[in-house]
Amino acid sequence: MSTTSFWLKEPHDGLPRSRFEGRAEVVVIGGGVTGCSCALTLAERGVRVRLYEQREIAGGASGRNGGFALRGATVPYDEARRELGDERARVVMELTERSLDRMEELAGDAFRRVGSLRLAFDDDEREALRREHDALRDHAFAVEWIDDLDPPLDRLYRGAILHPRDGALHPARWVRRLAVHAADAGADIREGERVSVDEVDADAVVVAADGYIRTLLPELPVQPTRGQVLATEPLREQLYGRPHYARGGYDYWQQLPDGRLVLGGNRDASLETEETDVEQTTELIQGRLDAFVEQLVGYRPEVTDRWAGIWGTTPDRMPLVGQVRDGVWVAGGYSGHGNAMGLACGDLVARALVGERSPELEIFAPGRLTAA
Repeated sequence: MSTTSFWLKEPHDGLPRSRFEGRAEVVVIGGGVTGCSCALTLAERGVRVRLYEQREIAGGASGRNGGFALRGATVPYDEARRELGDERARVVMELTERSLDRMEELAGDAFRRVGSLRLAFDDDEREALRREHDALRDHAFAVEWIDDLDPPLDRLYRGAILHPRDGALHPARWVRRLAVHAADAGADIREGERVSVDEVDADAVVVAADGYIRTLLPELPVQPTRGQVLATEPLREQLYGRPHYARGGYDYWQQLPDGRLVLGGNRDASLETEETDVEQTTELIQGRLDAFVEQLVGYRPEVTDRWAGIWGTTPDRMPLVGQVRDGVWVAGGYSGHGNAMGLACGDLVARALVGERSPELEIFAPGRLTAA
């Protein structure tokens, strides 16, 4: 069975040719959501920007994830309020809500705004969900508490919170469209070309490689982390109308409009071996995912695709966005929560490069983790 992501197999037209000759003012390394977002914003402001992607657009984690478009950071909102303070936590949440609005404008049918459901696996997680629900309500963010779940969730979980403004993505389709927007605006996008920070000639370099940041910028504490996913044949009935996740994000799934189930997680079955940049599936975790499919569906549908993707995890699970050294910038380290955040952070770096400083840059500054 191929380990190419189901999302990446979708036929597409490719990018409009917008190459220019000579030196770029800004070079972006990485053709996922962050890099394409950064290139789009820069190109719209008349900057000569060139993006390098060593594989194809969305070939990394941006085309290999579970297709969740979630507001916020990886840290639940109540924890973010304690760790960042009320005002900074609110700023981060509002940033990602604006990012989802922008995604809806740009993505077309690659994005469905159907909400997301965070489920309580046990009493401890139910209490954690209640804390997050109350913290969001306290700051007037939309959220709903759900006690009565539909079968089979009523047997497996003990309540949930609904984030009504979240959505479901076809992530590769979305990022390819974002790249088209960037190319149409004038960005020079080069697929199949690998470069390092030191070999490019530009006024500024932006590293937007998330799970591979440590390879390009070894001074940054970003741990490559593997997530494994599968997709099934279309199910006999439509069971799940929005993205679902539970056990602190170790279980996640969504059902596509054509009936297929896309499901991932169970990384906690072998956390040490999943701290890797090796983009391969393993029998242990895929076997756990197979069993979980049966729990959710009641039988074992045929699995048509299995794949893995690599994201970057930071020690505090917050992104790194800003200048690392003279002329070198970074945006990444989303800790598994990068679809909406990556769109936002690519834009933040681009705006900073043209003199538009945003308050979020202070929160995400790389120096918070690299200072002696």
